Amino acid sequence: MSRVIFNLIGVSSLSLTMAAPLAMAQSSGEDGISEIVVLGQYLYRDQVNALRTPTPVIDVPQSLSIITAEQITQQGFTSIGDIINYTPGVNTSQGEGHRDAVVFRGVRSTADFFIDGARDDVQYYRPLYNLQQVEILRGPNALLFGRGGTGGILNRVTKKGVIGEDFTNYQLGVNTFGEHRVQVDSNYTTGNNSAFRINAFYESLENHRDFYDGDRVGINPTAKFELSQDTTLDLSYEYVDHERFIDRGIPTGTDGRPVEAFEEILFADPDLNTTELEAHLFRAALQHQFSDNLKGNFSAFYGDYDKLYQNFYASGYNHAASPFEVTLDGYLDTTQRDNLILSGNFVWEVDSGSINHTIIAGGEYIDTSSDQDRYNAFWNTTSDDNEIFAITRPLALSSGTGINVSGLPTSNSFVADLNDDTRVGIDVHSLYIQDEIEISESLDVIIGARFDSFDIDVFNVPANDKRSRKDEEVTPRAGLVFKPQENISLYASYSESFLPRSGEQFANINGSNNQLDPNTFTNREGGVKWDLSQGLSLTAAYFEIEKSSPQVADNDPSTLDVIDSEITGFELQLQGHLSDRWYISAGYSNLDGEQVNRSGSTGLTPRELPDQMFSFWNTFQISEKLGLGLGLTYQDDSYINNSNTAVLPSYTRVDAALFYDISEDFRLQLNIENATDELYFPNAHSTHQATVGRPLNAALTLSSRF
Repeated sequence: MSRVIFNLIGVSSLSLTMAAPLAMAQSSGEDGISEIVVLGQYLYRDQVNALRTPTPVIDVPQSLSIITAEQITQQGFTSIGDIINYTPGVNTSQGEGHRDAVVFRGVRSTADFFIDGARDDVQYYRPLYNLQQVEILRGPNALLFGRGGTGGILNRVTKKGVIGEDFTNYQLGVNTFGEHRVQVDSNYTTGNNSAFRINAFYESLENHRDFYDGDRVGINPTAKFELSQDTTLDLSYEYVDHERFIDRGIPTGTDGRPVEAFEEILFADPDLNTTELEAHLFRAALQHQFSDNLKGNFSAFYGDYDKLYQNFYASGYNHAASPFEVTLDGYLDTTQRDNLILSGNFVWEVDSGSINHTIIAGGEYIDTSSDQDRYNAFWNTTSDDNEIFAITRPLALSSGTGINVSGLPTSNSFVADLNDDTRVGIDVHSLYIQDEIEISESLDVIIGARFDSFDIDVFNVPANDKRSRKDEEVTPRAGLVFKPQENISLYASYSESFLPRSGEQFANINGSNNQLDPNTFTNREGGVKWDLSQGLSLTAAYFEIEKSSPQVADNDPSTLDVIDSEITGFELQLQGHLSDRWYISAGYSNLDGEQVNRSGSTGLTPRELPDQMFSFWNTFQISEKLGLGLGLTYQDDSYINNSNTAVLPSYTRVDAALFYDISEDFRLQLNIENATDELYFPNAHSTHQATVGRPLNAALTLSSRF
């Protein structure tokens, strides 16, 4: 803790990272169309969300961001990646073209996603149509979320029924690529103590890349019941059906940068590069007020996921020796996963003389069954998973057959080479407790810990090999908040998390991995939160994340080496209203890290770690009917691979928006992305898979509320 306080004092002049933007909400003006205004500082509403206790943002000793449904609509966001682009301290990874992948403070994750506080770890692109807000917490977060969350977590808070109101919101949208979507949100009061709400959307996907298409459907009926004055029950079912083309980008050349001459070439099979997901999600949340100072929250989540993705991609390219030839690899992968999550907690507010306590104590049980397999590509001309093709537009490949670079017919089989087939069962039992202690009006202390028992069984079908492992970990959290005046807080915090050796997707505890303890992550953070005026806040933080990874010793396999690596940085954000007509959100982050191995520091930078990122968005209400929006996002150079031989060049993207209220019930909105038509590469998966960013495009949206 002393180290954190020292860092806070040392960098307080600039140690302001983007803690949470203030919560936003709608307010009807004279024209009847909703505008974005600052409502308040509380993260906690009637739904279970990330913090689970009614704590004002200014009193939270942690960096976090809240992105509301209104912000999502206003900036034209349609994906988690769009949100990340305007959030400091985090950036996107490609996710192999079939999943959300976020880099939290230099730590990449495809599984640290939650929905209403329940783990949502299957790899897919998550929709935004039914969200009240998105919460992004940075730093290890094991106390409330358990394993993972090593660099941060992303929690989606869904819309719930509203008792006493009847309304319907529609959105119709189309963009210049031909992509179109429709979205509806309807709420109905069904009695004095109940309401029914349904959110649904359909989206037909298109973009600038050859052969890209897809469809997404989601429907989410919910019901709210006030069982008594003190008891509320929310029930929800969600059906998700997604299908889209997989595009894994273009190769890098001799200079280590994406080959711009290939920007319009798709290194894929136009028929077989596809991903499909069907999911059924059931959620129930019960809240009961036992007394004025004791509240209970209990939730159940069941998710049934069926996922397939198959693809070809550029696995090898030699710009100098064979500039017009590319090596393609590929595979087919399926996952069937069932998640059952039961959780509950009590929030108890206690006054003990001059000291006040807010205690949260709870537990969680997770039962996961996950079957996954992978088949490698198998070419009849090479008898392995790689084949070489001439670089043309399009490549001489479709439906798994084509002509290789030697002019010979070649065909692939996705059933000939089984790479992996595992059956995984996981049981997790967790208990946690945290006490927010108000020592005085200006000093709060937060202390807590969580116990997790993570038990995994893996059956490797081809090898007929069964393995199991049980990890039991205690992860602490501590924080200190000092408020020299009501609108300013200085904080310091310490938190830990862990990731079992089975990894995010549980597939591998084979070989030496079966004997290794989990990776552990610690976060030390200090920051400042300053409400400059009503509706305008400045927030910032300085942090250090340290990873400890046990590895089997090279010289003595019976012993372990523990390898530590560290990422440091600071984040800064200004958010709120500069005037009644002018809203601004600006964020900046600076990240630094170095890879280490058994010999110590390597001098290499971790992959996907931009030194600097900056984003800026502001809207100005010109008149009662007309508003403008303007923003940009900047990302510094970053390395695609850990060998630091391939680079994503820095880029600046400019976005704009125009809002016009046709009447009290209709708004017409135009969003322009990449207004300067810059060629850029926002992310990558590996050396020869750099994503080609979208060129200049516009989206037109008609919104209505009845």
